Amino acid sequence: MSADLTFRQPTEDDHARVLAALGPWWGGLKGEAGAKERALLVPRLYFQHFTTTSRLAERPDGTLAAFLIGFVSQTDPATAYIHFVGVDPQLHGQGIGRSLYEWFFGQVRDSGVRKVKCITSPQNTPSRAYHARLGFSESEVLPDYDGPGLDRVAFTRALDAA
Repeated sequence: MSADLTFRQPTEDDHARVLAALGPWWGGLKGEAGAKERALLVPRLYFQHFTTTSRLAERPDGTLAAFLIGFVSQTDPATAYIHFVGVDPQLHGQGIGRSLYEWFFGQVRDSGVRKVKCITSPQNTPSRAYHARLGFSESEVLPDYDGPGLDRVAFTRALDAA
């Protein structure tokens, strides 16, 4: 992993920076509609209310390198959820994403979480493969999970007690 990155808790001021990264980092996936969909998945409230379980990575010049947005379930405090993760494609393969996930696992494990969940679209084969490498189990395709035509695949990873 690149040793010259700084990791920190995000603030509300970071919201616009993360939104700006969603287009280029996802390579324009699904065009303008895809950009809007991704932006809607990362509302400002995550940068106001879920910062203690979220993380940013920055280069020495302060530019965004990666982020993870996650939280502990209000309904089931033994479960945490990773909502959105992004790593600058120029930095793929350097262990930055894994570092963010491992940080999150440690952070939530210390508060009593015993499993972590997340989802992706069935077509997102890189994400599916990545989560398998991180030790997540994968569900079958869940039709209409997020609404009509919005199928998803769910991932679950058990955490050992600290």
